[in-house]
Amino acid sequence: MAKAYFKTRMQEAAEALAFERAQRYKDKLELLEKYQAKSMLVNPSIKDVDVFTLVTDERIAFVNFLKVINGAVVITKTVELKKRLEESDQELILTAIIRLREQFNSTAEEIITNVVFDDPIEGLTITNPKIGDKMRLIELSLKNAKYSKQEKALQTGEQHDKKHRVLHQLKQDLSLKELPLHIECFDNSNIQGNYPVASMVCFKEGKPAKKEYRHYHIKTVIGANDFASMTEVVGRRYKHLVEEALPLPQLIVIDGGKGQLSSAVEALKELNLYGKIPIIGIAKRLEEIYFPEDQYPLHIDKKSPALQLLQRLRDEAHRFAITFHRNIRSKQSLGTQLHTVQGFGPATAEKLLKEFKSIKKIKEADITEWEKVVGKKKAALLDEAIKKGEL
Repeated sequence: MAKAYFKTRMQEAAEALAFERAQRYKDKLELLEKYQAKSMLVNPSIKDVDVFTLVTDERIAFVNFLKVINGAVVITKTVELKKRLEESDQELILTAIIRLREQFNSTAEEIITNVVFDDPIEGLTITNPKIGDKMRLIELSLKNAKYSKQEKALQTGEQHDKKHRVLHQLKQDLSLKELPLHIECFDNSNIQGNYPVASMVCFKEGKPAKKEYRHYHIKTVIGANDFASMTEVVGRRYKHLVEEALPLPQLIVIDGGKGQLSSAVEALKELNLYGKIPIIGIAKRLEEIYFPEDQYPLHIDKKSPALQLLQRLRDEAHRFAITFHRNIRSKQSLGTQLHTVQGFGPATAEKLLKEFKSIKKIKEADITEWEKVVGKKKAALLDEAIKKGEL
């Protein structure tokens, strides 16, 4: 298992031209092969002994088992145990002892270990040797346990690096000071100036964090003005984060070119955040990356995973804004249909749509259900309109 792991990692490092890392894996592989080739004979007077040693980190315990018969180590095995709250070393190693002795059918009456047992175990002699051949067996077993712990840490670190590889590439491409683990992207949506809205989507560790997504109704801008709308929503977003002392992103992405980017920068300047959060714009046509105050855009390789991540952010913000815009237009259209009912205004229509979601579901409900929402008088008007075929 370990040999296969080292070989795979060595090949991967060589293919990635990381020759120093490949050499480290080659050295480890050779050491392992030499270790396995060595004689494991100790004092032949040690007839039948089980060796168990324990090392731990914050979350996992590593227990190594050596089976020694007539002075030779005939079995070696390391297991991982997830630690529970306030679980003692004695409890952890006892779990491993029971499991491994059963697995390998061991009937040895003596166990040597690095863990001190408070109470004796019937039928077993448990010792903690400090000198001699048995102490050397403890040292060998501990090396195995520590080796497994180090390998686990190495694998975890490599998985973490692989997980963030795209973010490291993005950091390099954009010359960022820190890894952009938290990115937010903004987009506007309107059709001929009607129902202007905006969206903000959030990616954490390169993946959508949908609970953090936000919709915005444009409040201070009349008509189709993307630049002013962008200033408004970026200002509202980061004013809220600052006032609530919430974490700020490590990168802001604006869907658009220099105009939209400059509008967003204006909002950051008003909040005294400009220069504290990196901000870029991504233009749709040529996938150009714009930086504030830079005359020329940056072009990232079209096949780059870093550019693909920015495109995903931009596309997700656009999708989220368009969906919100369509929902608003749909509700406005449904509300207009309800306005044909004599005595109904926008407030009544909104109440019904909020409760029943569609004209079809309103019609499927009965008058008692309508009364709960708009009262008896309006419910009666609705009932009459439906019967006459006016709705």
